[in-house]
Amino acid sequence: MDIKEILRDAKSHLSESGISQVDAEYLLAHVLGISRMDLHNPVLVERVLSEVSESEVFQEQFLNLMERRINHEPLQYLTGVAPFRYLEIAVGPGVLVPRPESELLVDAVLTHIKNLPSPVSIIDLGAGSGALALAIATEAPGSRVIAVEKSPEAIYWLKKNVSVIAENVRVVEGDVADVLPGVKCDVVIANPPYIPDAQELPRDVIGFEPHAALFGGPSGMELPRIFIKAAARLLKPAGVLVIEHTENQAAAIAGELASDFLSITLHDDLVARPRWTSAVRR
Repeated sequence: MDIKEILRDAKSHLSESGISQVDAEYLLAHVLGISRMDLHNPVLVERVLSEVSESEVFQEQFLNLMERRINHEPLQYLTGVAPFRYLEIAVGPGVLVPRPESELLVDAVLTHIKNLPSPVSIIDLGAGSGALALAIATEAPGSRVIAVEKSPEAIYWLKKNVSVIAENVRVVEGDVADVLPGVKCDVVIANPPYIPDAQELPRDVIGFEPHAALFGGPSGMELPRIFIKAAARLLKPAGVLVIEHTENQAAAIAGELASDFLSITLHDDLVARPRWTSAVRR
């Protein structure tokens, strides 16, 4: 079995479909049970291949995953994991794939809570897979994190990740509009569905990821308004909200925040696009 030849053919097929060739390495490494970097260790690869009892089964698994990737099924759904900061987050159908753009938001929250007396209370609204909540819980172990999600499909992945990564994160299933009555916290992270309904998205996204977690109404602002109202209810005075949005929604988000929040600040993502806003509760 020639690994180089298998990869060469696989990369060619991916390239023809407009998909990154490196995905072939991720899929092959996944089937072999090794890391992508381990594929470049010929001694290790030879040993792993010698342990593959049925090479035809192995190749069939790889070809099946390749076919699904060529059909634009997300790579993370195929491997079952998505890297996020220092974590590997389990993902699959029914939950959004964590985006690297959100990592700077986590950085900002971690920097802020260092200056607060412990324990710091944090609520993640629309937690999805739990990537943001779990990153904060593991990197700021003195914090108390609640992850709120209403989708039963996403809740499955959220609970799975919490059970493996940080069991102290509290999972609450409910609608952000009325969840956690009477509770007050120091920080709210809001990642609402904010994409305008008519906006076109890549095939990998629109064909597989849950639309309920993507689209925020005709203008994209209908659901963010609900999340902002919930954050205002949940935050203590001087508590901080961080909310994600599209690069074109900054003014609309600031307008919604104006009545209940001060120090409204726009922040850029990893590629210098304005993608999230922070604000302080009056």
